[in-house]
Amino acid sequence: MREYVVVLLTAALVTFLATPVVRMVAIRLRMMAAPRERDVHVIPTPRGGGVAMYLGVVAAVLVASRLPALQRTFDDTQVYAVLVAGGLICLLGVLDDKWGLDALTKLTGQIAAAGVMVLLGVQLAFLFLPVADIGTVSLGPDVGVPLTILLTVFAVNALNFIDGLDGLAAGVSAIAALAFFAYSFHLGLTGYVATASAPALITAVLAGACLGFLPHNFSPARIFMGDSGSMLVGLMLSAAAVTATGGVDAQTFDSAASLLPLTLPLLVPIAILFIPFTDLVLAVVRRTRKGRSPFSPDKMHLHHRLLSIGHSHKRAVLVMYFWAALLSFGAVGMSITGGRVELVVAVAVLLVVGVVVVLSPRARRAAREARAAELAAQRERSRADHPTARGARAAADRSTDQTTGPAAQAAVRAGQGAR
Repeated sequence: MREYVVVLLTAALVTFLATPVVRMVAIRLRMMAAPRERDVHVIPTPRGGGVAMYLGVVAAVLVASRLPALQRTFDDTQVYAVLVAGGLICLLGVLDDKWGLDALTKLTGQIAAAGVMVLLGVQLAFLFLPVADIGTVSLGPDVGVPLTILLTVFAVNALNFIDGLDGLAAGVSAIAALAFFAYSFHLGLTGYVATASAPALITAVLAGACLGFLPHNFSPARIFMGDSGSMLVGLMLSAAAVTATGGVDAQTFDSAASLLPLTLPLLVPIAILFIPFTDLVLAVVRRTRKGRSPFSPDKMHLHHRLLSIGHSHKRAVLVMYFWAALLSFGAVGMSITGGRVELVVAVAVLLVVGVVVVLSPRARRAAREARAAELAAQRERSRADHPTARGARAAADRSTDQTTGPAAQAAVRAGQGAR
């Protein structure tokens, strides 16, 4: 565990120190995010923070390669595959941050980077299906390769979609990485994989990079991670999911209780990435139903909906943090404990609390509007029932009678004369 802490702190420190340098370079190269109608920032802000995060990742992996306790992590090529593919997709993101690539070009680059990662050794190997006595399915290259690429592209775009508020993507990614680390490290402690494993190292490094970048990116952000950062994070989370759950045969477990962590090898990763995955699916469905491209921007993402309900910028980000932590660590906790009743009850209670927190601004706003309407009605009734108001109305009525009386009499006489 101490070695992983060292690696995490190394990634965080290098990223934190490199970010101001990257920011100055981005300003000089005019890699700026100008405010748009769907954006929440109001001044041009430099992009390209993913470069600093990648530097932190590389530095942490170099440190890990020198630690004796983590030497077994480098017995295969998985970590190096993530480094190479991460560098490629970070470069793709830098090009997009600078010149704004079209959606098809970015998608092609994402598939290429995912393909490189697969060719270098990161691939789904097993899939456990606890239905109809199917059991463990060994995935050959004809199925494992396209499935891994699909999962990677899906995760890359999911993280890209939620990068819409200051500190949102970095914080949610840090939470997801820490949850993945807890899951992977537990598998090592229980003997199903080595304690020094690729998924544990990848997630520790990623968590450190996100935490080191977050102070520069939290509201008000001084720099955005840009596509270079969001796509890098998505690729590394996908690699963690594949290496943590797609390379272990669940039928090697020795008890029914221990089957839960890998009952469905992708269930825990989906729970950990539930927030970005949900946002991505809703965006694709929403846009295609309107006949638009799935990559066309709008202001209907989950974080935009929180703002429309009445949450402030920082509060919306913290609400997303809460839900990401609850779902990810709740899923990991239940997979580790075997679904103990106490944990299930605690998660259920926190789910209710989360719903209340999400809807509280709307409820408060409705209560304020109802109270304001009630006070206005009371004031009107009070003015109407006040003796001064009644006297004023009586005087107004007498004045009206005195003004209209002679005119009415003249009209009557004129009518009689006409007859």
